[in-house]
Amino acid sequence: MAQLSINETTTYRWSFEEDVTEYLAAGVPAIGVWRQKLSDYGEAKAAELLAETGLKVSHLFWAGGFTGSDGRSFRSCIEDSIEALRTAQAIGARTLVVYSGPRAGHTHNHARRLFRDALTELAPVADDLGVTLAVEPMHPGCAAEFTFLTTLDDVLGMLAAACHQRVKMVLDTYHLGWVPDLPRRIPSIINHVAIVQLGDAKTPPCGEQNRCRIGEGVLPLKETVAALRAAGYDGYYDVELLGEDVETLDYQTLLHHAKSAFEDLMRSAGS
Repeated sequence: MAQLSINETTTYRWSFEEDVTEYLAAGVPAIGVWRQKLSDYGEAKAAELLAETGLKVSHLFWAGGFTGSDGRSFRSCIEDSIEALRTAQAIGARTLVVYSGPRAGHTHNHARRLFRDALTELAPVADDLGVTLAVEPMHPGCAAEFTFLTTLDDVLGMLAAACHQRVKMVLDTYHLGWVPDLPRRIPSIINHVAIVQLGDAKTPPCGEQNRCRIGEGVLPLKETVAALRAAGYDGYYDVELLGEDVETLDYQTLLHHAKSAFEDLMRSAGS
């Protein structure tokens, strides 16, 4: 059954403990855990808190950077990703979001090989731990620091190259919702989707992400969710909101609006 999740980047100023407490109070059944907040709070304490409260974890966010753009070696990124996979298992997350890293001066083909090799090495570890690697493509207007995968076909090509059941994709409507034929293509890609992230916007990103509240932008969320439901997707819909349009909003109000907007989308899709 499809369920709502809220990504911790949405409530940027709250701590991990505040996120858990406030999400539950708002009737949100699941959380998208951000590694930075998790580390600040303490992984062992976080696992205990999640188990005590019963709040589900939709995914862990994030690992990657295999192209060396941030100065880390390929091997250190692999080791960090293995640590993230173990953390995901420990907190009950079945999905770990991964980014390739930008091209970082490499040729496109070499950058692709680096990421393919990373996924190939990590996939068996993920399989053993029962966690899926979810590769996230991003809109070219805001992808520069995170990934060279900027189109739906880019990520599908990478999944084909990795060729493992534990390597899938993130379908984020903020990044992919600008694709004119996205709803039409969903039936052919649904088996590759690990998690759906809901984002809306009034204009395409230009340098930084600037999302707005769900339903207040121009992206075809109703059509996309209807296509996902029709294709059989019943996983998490993780709401990720960040940018100038939302950063000053009251978080409790933002949570309740997200919950209401999600319920409206489910009703519209015939859920």
